[in-house]
Amino acid sequence: MKKIISLAPGRTCLFGDHQDYLGLPVIACAISRRIKLTAVENGLQVFNINKPDINQKRIIPINGNLENIEKGDHLLHALKVLRRYNCVPDKGYDIEIKGNLPINAGTSSSSAVVVSWVNFLIEAFGIDAEVTPELISQLAYESEVLEQKAPGGKMDQYSIGLGNIVFIETGDDFSFEVINQPLQGIIIGESGIPKKTLGLLSELRTKAKLSIEAVESKIEDFDIKTAKKEDLEKYLVHVPDDLKSYLYAAITNHDITQKALTEFRKPQPDFQRIGALMNEHHDILKNILKITVPRIDKMIEGALNAGAYGAKIVGSGGGGSIVVLAPEESKERVIEGILNAGGIAAYEVSVDSGARILESVATD
Repeated sequence: MKKIISLAPGRTCLFGDHQDYLGLPVIACAISRRIKLTAVENGLQVFNINKPDINQKRIIPINGNLENIEKGDHLLHALKVLRRYNCVPDKGYDIEIKGNLPINAGTSSSSAVVVSWVNFLIEAFGIDAEVTPELISQLAYESEVLEQKAPGGKMDQYSIGLGNIVFIETGDDFSFEVINQPLQGIIIGESGIPKKTLGLLSELRTKAKLSIEAVESKIEDFDIKTAKKEDLEKYLVHVPDDLKSYLYAAITNHDITQKALTEFRKPQPDFQRIGALMNEHHDILKNILKITVPRIDKMIEGALNAGAYGAKIVGSGGGGSIVVLAPEESKERVIEGILNAGGIAAYEVSVDSGARILESVATD
């Protein structure tokens, strides 16, 4: 009998929210709050799955029908995707999935579950491919996004699978760069208001793409990936008034992300400068894309008034969490400032090394 423990961290987006679905880059990092999947072989032909954090149990036959799977059933979609790579279950496991990641809060708890599940399946049953962090990330992305025709990009799965701080070029010429920089003073603040993922993402993606297409129809060589902020005015004249803000946000946030990357690549980054860029990014998310809510705004204000370098909303918006960068001497005051502003939780996190198999052993 075999026991496998698969760990996957959550992630926070430092720069590039609402950019990856446009093929634009992001800077994200894995954080030291995690999903832990513990699987023990049971001698049966089923996966007995227990999710105590959400009081949910289910049984999945290892040879069950994987056609007509409901959208949102990430575990079954992952089983279907992995079968194509000849990762085929031949024995059952009792599985517990739990963690200390906030749910529906913008720290990618659902993607962490998918990554931990994919990693477990590969460890338990093998696969016809070289097992690398990139493979785990890609299969999780295929399972959660491509297979289900969901509106997200690659940021969540790759930042969790690769770990550390990572710059991800999310477009057709996909690439990534792991940034090996220490980053202290990362604080997560939870609003307690569930984020609005699918509807909000889909709406913003659609409008952003329409604004880009409006420019492409008038300027033959226009490319959103190389568009410069200083050229915004000549682009905006070709965009309908109700879509101008979406093009402005896309190009401006891309510019901010590139500036942040330049700073991160320095031997000694200026974290006060990085915090200032986070504030610029949040200003676009709040005032142009309008994805914040009053409690989030108050939490950001509370963090900055307490001495944070920078703070921003994370993820799709409409609720969720914020990420804050604070100097060492201000961390406790910043946490208190977030809580006093209405946050239901605030805590420091460190940069995590990424998804991994913590244990894989034979049991009695």
